[in-house]
Amino acid sequence: MPHKTLLVLLDGLNYQVAEHAMGHLQAYVGAGKAALYQLECELPALSRPLYECILTGVAPIDSGIVHNNVTRLSNQRSVFHYASEAGRVTAAAAYHWVSELYNRSPFNAARDRHTVAPHQPIQFGHFYWSDHYPDSHLFADGEDLRLKHEPDFLLIHPMNIDDAGHKHGLDSAQYRNSARGADVILADYLQGWLQAGYQVMVTADHGMNNDRSHNGLLPEERQVPLFVLGDAFSLDPAARPRQTELCGTLCELLGVPHDKPLCRELLK
Repeated sequence: MPHKTLLVLLDGLNYQVAEHAMGHLQAYVGAGKAALYQLECELPALSRPLYECILTGVAPIDSGIVHNNVTRLSNQRSVFHYASEAGRVTAAAAYHWVSELYNRSPFNAARDRHTVAPHQPIQFGHFYWSDHYPDSHLFADGEDLRLKHEPDFLLIHPMNIDDAGHKHGLDSAQYRNSARGADVILADYLQGWLQAGYQVMVTADHGMNNDRSHNGLLPEERQVPLFVLGDAFSLDPAARPRQTELCGTLCELLGVPHDKPLCRELLK
């Protein structure tokens, strides 16, 4: 059975901070309505390579998107491609690198910031380019897309947690409070999304270290959360999802043909 599906990508959120700072999400876990898993991000632990990994299921070393300055369209098949080609509606409120990967590259703000492109993989979009663009605004952008276009697949991708980590480091009040702030914003939307029938996945691309960066093998850089909410999920504590399996799992939820690896144990 096809499901509307929503992916929240909280940029730069370390697993341990997610575990202790995301009180609203953890309330769903405690009530048996969600599950939290720990993922290990692929290498390198950098944003653009891992957007590509999450959305296509292809590790950076194989995709060729090996650092943040590789500015070109992806040559892989993403969840946006599979969904749109199957007649589903796609949308994204996200950092402009997502637009560059799947719609047009290089990003032109005047042309691409607000996207209405029925024949592109991302059909509707609001894209931003400043890391301090407020998470509150970004979630509102995502909700605008959801209410106007009723997408089958919606990506919401805020940046303030990563921005705080680069300015203040992992072990800082600012970084932890940015995660708490994102959790409070999510509390405004989650109930409505679930009532509208969306299956929700909340994850991160990479974590953060005390050097105010990420790109290495430290656990705090590589360990990221995956929260799943919705009646299509098994909530099986024994599931061991991999970051390269998220694209295929999203396609399974959407009920669209694909050839990607997936974590069947996540699903009923």
